[in-house]
Amino acid sequence: MFAAAGGLSLVSRPYGIDGSSNPSVSTPVTPSWCRLSLRRRPSSARSSCTARFVSSGSSVDQEEASGEGSKTADEDARQARRSADWKAARAYKDSGIIFDGRIEGFNNGGLLIRFYSLLGFLPYPLLSPSHSCKDPPTTIQDIAKDLVGSSIPIKVIEANEEEKKLIFSEKDAIWSKYSSQVKVGDVFDARVGSVEDYGAFVHLRFPDGFYYLTGLVHVSEVSWDLVQDVRDFLNEGDQVRVKVIHIDREKSRITLSIKQLEDDPLLETLDKVIPQEAQEESDVLNMSSNMNIEPLPGLESICKELLQEDGVTDVRLGRQGLEKRVVSQDLELWLSNMPAKDKQFTLLARAGRQFAEFSSSWPNFKIAVQEVYLTTTLDQDGIKKAVQRVLGRVP
Repeated sequence: MFAAAGGLSLVSRPYGIDGSSNPSVSTPVTPSWCRLSLRRRPSSARSSCTARFVSSGSSVDQEEASGEGSKTADEDARQARRSADWKAARAYKDSGIIFDGRIEGFNNGGLLIRFYSLLGFLPYPLLSPSHSCKDPPTTIQDIAKDLVGSSIPIKVIEANEEEKKLIFSEKDAIWSKYSSQVKVGDVFDARVGSVEDYGAFVHLRFPDGFYYLTGLVHVSEVSWDLVQDVRDFLNEGDQVRVKVIHIDREKSRITLSIKQLEDDPLLETLDKVIPQEAQEESDVLNMSSNMNIEPLPGLESICKELLQEDGVTDVRLGRQGLEKRVVSQDLELWLSNMPAKDKQFTLLARAGRQFAEFSSSWPNFKIAVQEVYLTTTLDQDGIKKAVQRVLGRVP
């Protein structure tokens, strides 16, 4: 014990070699640790001192090791929690659970949403249209800024821990909640969203005044008139009425139509196309013998091909007339809504190219119309398919 205590004092009071404290004695001054070596074996003294110093240094190392161990434990705990949260995110994705996600920020591409210890991403296109339809002129960045701090219903649509991808969708959550309220044949007030070459995406207005779901009006369902560019008929923000014509619930898609809210002007009899007063002006040519009727260009070839179709027994040409309508410059063939009589249906052939020079502008373009009498055992759907096949074969 004494050697150990002496080892802590590197400089001590000088003593004589005899042990006295008289400084007058002319003996060399020896530090206490050397004095200790006179009373103990040097190896023992050095061993004691050395052991004490190593022991002291070891305590510092233990403290540092303890700190590093604590940090490692904390990191392991955080990693375990993140792994558990990724597992939860995958479970949410697989089950389709809807939950309220808190928006913590945004960037140019979308919203940043908290999911336990994870931070996920919701792209702007996957937001519900109800946000943009509240105030159409508002930019998406302003909308995002106003949403920070709030919660919205969302679904997990991608959870990839390896790639650190956690993607949410509000549209998917809203679809699950409101799509059951939409049925084929329903009519909605709607607002036009984006307009593409192939059609327009339209937001449906629900009875509470919010726009929850979006459907597509294909270019073929925009108008009965010829649509060369959807933007000639629809623009973003336009208010329209649409009819639901198809719902794909597996793919979360709604197909809409604008033109089906109007009568099909092509499914008409010639008497309806050309009013009675027009007949008095000789716009309609009534022929008692079809031998005197000159068919519209290309119609004769179509009639010959129709006779090759199974179920078609006779094809004859009928009356001709002129009407003002924007349909097509090429020959088109349509099924009239005139009831069949003795298995005879009426087709209406329209062509306008040869009359274009008489028109000063496209809206006043004159269309030649001719009736084609078709005797067949086919029903209306069968006739339409037969006509489509024939038109595909005839150049």
